[in-house]
Amino acid sequence: MGSLPDDRTARARIRDEALRLFADHGPDAVTVRDIATAAGVSPALVVRHYGSKDGLRDAVDDHVAQVFEVMLDQVSGPPGAGDPFDPAALPGLAEIVADQLPAGSAIPAYLGRMLVAGGPVGSALFERLHQLSRRTLAALADAGLATEGAAPDVRAAFLLVNDLAVLILRARLTDVLGTDPLSAPGMRRWAGEVLAVYGGGLRTPTNPRGDPR
Repeated sequence: MGSLPDDRTARARIRDEALRLFADHGPDAVTVRDIATAAGVSPALVVRHYGSKDGLRDAVDDHVAQVFEVMLDQVSGPPGAGDPFDPAALPGLAEIVADQLPAGSAIPAYLGRMLVAGGPVGSALFERLHQLSRRTLAALADAGLATEGAAPDVRAAFLLVNDLAVLILRARLTDVLGTDPLSAPGMRRWAGEVLAVYGGGLRTPTNPRGDPR
C-alpha cells in the first residue's frame, strides 16, 4: 500500500522541514541547502519564500507561537463555552493537544532547544509565549473561570512553564509515568491531576482552626 501524497504547499514543507532540522541540530548547524534538500525543493525557492535563513527561522517561531495560540484559544474557549477546569472537559483537552501536536511533531524538541539554549531568539520566543499566556489568563478571568491573582504576569509565567515542561520533558515523563503525557490516554491522566491541583490546590483541606482534618 502506497503512502498518502504530501498535500502541503512548498512553503509549508520548507517551514516544517526547517522546524524539524532546527529541532534536531540547532539553527546554526543547518544550511539553506539542508532545508531545501529535506523539503524537496531548490535553495532558490527557499530564498524566494523566506528571503534568508533568518527569515525562515522567524517563520518557524511564528508557526510555533500560532500553534500555542490556537491551543490556548481552544482551551479558554468563547464566552459560555464551559469550564475548562471541569474534569468533564478532559477528553476535549486531549483532542486539542493531539490535534495541534500530533505524534512526531518537532515542536516540543524545538522549544526545548531554543528556550534552554538561551540567546535573543529564545528570549523573544519565550516573551511571545508569555504574552499569549497572559492573554489566556485574562480571558479566563473575564469569563469568571479563573483569577489573575495579585501578580498576573507571575501567574501567567507559572502556568506557561508548567505547560512547557510537559513538552520539553516529554520523554523523561514518559519514562517515569509509563505513558506519553501527550498521547490521548496520557493527556487524560496528566490533565486530570493538573486540573485537580489548579481547581482545588495542593494542600490538605483544613478545618477553620487550621488543623489538618
